Amino acid sequence: MGGAGGTEGEEVRELEIGDFEIGGMRVATVDIGTNTVLLLVAEVDSSGGIATLAEEQHIPRLGKGVDAGRRLAADAMARAAAVLEEYLPLIERHHPESVVLAGTSAVRDAANREEFAELVRRKTGHPLEILSGADEAVWTYRGAVSGIPLLTAATVVDIGGGSTEITVGTRGRITHSVSLDVGSVRLTERCLKHDPPTHPELEAAIEVVENTLPAAKDFPFAGTTLVGVAGTATSLAILDRQLPAFSLDAVRNHVLTLDNVHALFRTLREMPVARIRTLSRVMEGRADVITAGALILREIMAHFKFGEMTVSERGVRYGLALREWERRRGNSPTTSSG
Repeated sequence: MGGAGGTEGEEVRELEIGDFEIGGMRVATVDIGTNTVLLLVAEVDSSGGIATLAEEQHIPRLGKGVDAGRRLAADAMARAAAVLEEYLPLIERHHPESVVLAGTSAVRDAANREEFAELVRRKTGHPLEILSGADEAVWTYRGAVSGIPLLTAATVVDIGGGSTEITVGTRGRITHSVSLDVGSVRLTERCLKHDPPTHPELEAAIEVVENTLPAAKDFPFAGTTLVGVAGTATSLAILDRQLPAFSLDAVRNHVLTLDNVHALFRTLREMPVARIRTLSRVMEGRADVITAGALILREIMAHFKFGEMTVSERGVRYGLALREWERRRGNSPTTSSG
């Protein structure tokens, strides 16, 4: 996936029309997060299966400084809008029936979110949908489990830049979900001021995370498989496998144990950002926040007694593709929150 405006991701993966059987509904979804802007163009077949036509990632860090000021910075909005403009030709090439541009934590938390929404509409011609924390949790769950066919009951954890969603359910029903007001960028900006962070800073960060976890204390985690999505989970999978660059095959369904997550956290907390950046190319755009992401994951796994986590490369953009397919067919998923 390519980089823009000083950002970097991995290679674009794209299939031509002749590479799969046409059928179902073609959808383009964009997840506009605190750190990343992720594009998916997909074909959803008649049974809800998702064939990926194109994916791309950029890291404009739209939410830089939002935790402190509750406003999106003008330069950050411009970077994110430029990424969206760059995505347009790729989207239009596939002629999707539906295009969804969805803002998550940083956008919904910003007092000037309507200003950003207007900028997006002006630059792309598409409206910006601002997902609530509850909706983000639900559609992240639906996207994550769509990529693990044999999964029956799951707890999906999405550690984003601004928030962390924890959702519990079965393949057909979501029973409990919560959006925690803590993410890798937000926690870094709030607590980890030094490079590398000091011990008191790390202790303060742990306290912040632990103070959010009671919101999920009554969730029925027993018997569920922990599934991790988004940049923290996939990046830690790459570091765990000591790979120099992103590999979809290496990430998909990789199992991270709590011991491995703890070991990665202990290593990262001792390293300056410049050293973390050399570990793998996936650290570009994440090197300064991966320590906080690893801390959040470690605390969740330890607190709720998960010994391991399966990594999924899918997330909210896949769930939104399913949502669009269900809307066209008049289906409505069974969800509830607890």
